[in-house]
Amino acid sequence: MTRQQLFEQIQKKQSFLCVGLDTDLTKIPEHLLEKDDPIYAFNKEIIDGTAPYCVAYKPNLAFYESQGLQGWLAFEKTVAYIRQRYPDQFIIADAKRGDIGNTSEMYARTFFDVAKVDAVTVAPYMGEDSVKPFLGYPDKWVILLILTSNKGSQDFQFSEGENGERLFEKVLRLSQQWAGDDQIMYVVGATQGQMFEDIRKVAPSHFLLVPGIGAQGGSLEEVCRYGMNSQCGLLVNSSRSIIYADNTEQFVEVAREEAKKLQVEMAEMLKLYLK
Repeated sequence: MTRQQLFEQIQKKQSFLCVGLDTDLTKIPEHLLEKDDPIYAFNKEIIDGTAPYCVAYKPNLAFYESQGLQGWLAFEKTVAYIRQRYPDQFIIADAKRGDIGNTSEMYARTFFDVAKVDAVTVAPYMGEDSVKPFLGYPDKWVILLILTSNKGSQDFQFSEGENGERLFEKVLRLSQQWAGDDQIMYVVGATQGQMFEDIRKVAPSHFLLVPGIGAQGGSLEEVCRYGMNSQCGLLVNSSRSIIYADNTEQFVEVAREEAKKLQVEMAEMLKLYLK
């Protein structure tokens, strides 16, 4: 999916919602545990319920890999189902990979050639040669971790160099030499609030993947006020507050309503802040 196609979906649905598929067997409704593949059964129901209100899905690989082969198969089936049933959806593998070049090449092959997702999250700490293999797929996206929502983000991401440039700003600046805004996105946590202004000074046109709305307490209005650009430039992720909003047999209806609420809010934000 190109940048323009993604923006067209945002305009069409009046939504920039990404639903995180962080599927935990200890949290899904008990009646699904009787299924042959409860992870896939849960994902399929959630996808069918929320697809009208979102433009992207983001399976978090840790929740699948923790279940061994069965979990990985559930991930592949989930991606295949979205591809077949909802081909207009953008699919992100939240894998946070990052390693030396030849290992990164294998990771890139795993997610782009085998799993056939649109994008993968990548940790840029090891530098350009660890990211370049993912950029060897011109029709795919690399989403670099830049400024995250967790408490530990203060440990390294705000460290200043001699010229006062913070580490996250340096990663933003240097990574734009590797590829353009049609192939690189950035992860910025919703709880960073006004820091989105600083992000936009360095990367005004890139799409940002924004986790942290809902259960983590990020403000959608702040994210949009400081982070939205002329093509929206935001994919705001919500996971737990949608997929675990209810754990009874009515979980799909409740998840659908939670996604719809966010879509309505996002439509208002597009009216207010689309530049």
